[in-house]
Amino acid sequence: MDDLVNLVFGTFASRSLLIVRVGLGAIFFAHGAQKVFGWFGGRGLTETIAGFRQMGIPPAATVAAALVECLGGLAVLVGLLARPAALGLVVVMLVAIAKVHWRHGFFLNWGVTPGKGHGYEFNLALIAMALAVFVGGAGMLSLDRLIAPWGD
Repeated sequence: MDDLVNLVFGTFASRSLLIVRVGLGAIFFAHGAQKVFGWFGGRGLTETIAGFRQMGIPPAATVAAALVECLGGLAVLVGLLARPAALGLVVVMLVAIAKVHWRHGFFLNWGVTPGKGHGYEFNLALIAMALAVFVGGAGMLSLDRLIAPWGD
């Protein structure tokens, strides 16, 4: 049982993981809340489903991705179940790269060139952040740390 608790909740008392976790959680919670609730200038779930349908993504997958972003982002932000949430965020970003961003190349479309979307560089940065949390845990000042601290 201790191995399972460590696998799910375990974390080092790391300041750097805290910084990565808070940044990652804030980004994903905000983007997920746009998709689910229409907060922060977002379109809400109904319009998100319609937009994703145009890309060939089924409604159930859209809802799952939006919830993983919103709830997973919140979980990472507060540091509760941060490791499994980070893994879910990695999967969402890999799908986003495969379905949307790969065809546009590596770089973001800073010039907002018409007809060209953003590349996958931002997704790759988010994946790296999520993998850091997945490997090392939520870091200091996390709820996971209260449940299964690793070292001091």
